[in-house]
Amino acid sequence: MTERIIIAGSGGQGIMLLGKVLAEGALLENKFVTWLPAYGPEVRGGAAHCMVTISDDEIGSAHIDQADSLIIMNQVSLDKFKGRLKNTGLMIVNSSLTKPDKNIKVNSGDFTDTAIGLGNIKVANIVALGCYLAVKKIVSPENILKVIRKMAPRDKPELLKANIEALKKGMEFKND
Repeated sequence: MTERIIIAGSGGQGIMLLGKVLAEGALLENKFVTWLPAYGPEVRGGAAHCMVTISDDEIGSAHIDQADSLIIMNQVSLDKFKGRLKNTGLMIVNSSLTKPDKNIKVNSGDFTDTAIGLGNIKVANIVALGCYLAVKKIVSPENILKVIRKMAPRDKPELLKANIEALKKGMEFKND
């Protein structure tokens, strides 16, 4: 099994963190993992994407030409990366900020609006991750929660709680 994922959005949406959490969760399951970040020159508000490959075998390259899955957080990223998805691939989109073509099959959820409802817009990335995990089951939610707990700042228990709730809410968006 090899899963190639491109995660894209704008700087400040937690794109890199989403990729790191997914990659570290896979490492807990003794899988081979690569994580390749790419930032636009503007940083916050500019383009941001990362490529994560998870495999049972050694990985030859971190770069992904054709993705098995896309996790897209905004319209600019959808427009830029939709052509990089394999024909049989999975596209997860943030319907709060995107309008996918009608002829593209997507799993979507209003990730940003859900995060706002949880009281923290910054957890929209983890809502998206929950949606992805519900469909792909590539890494166990339990291991993702271990990573979230490890990464959470000790002085912000409310952020940990919001991320845990965000993951659960995201898993409810499975709409395949």
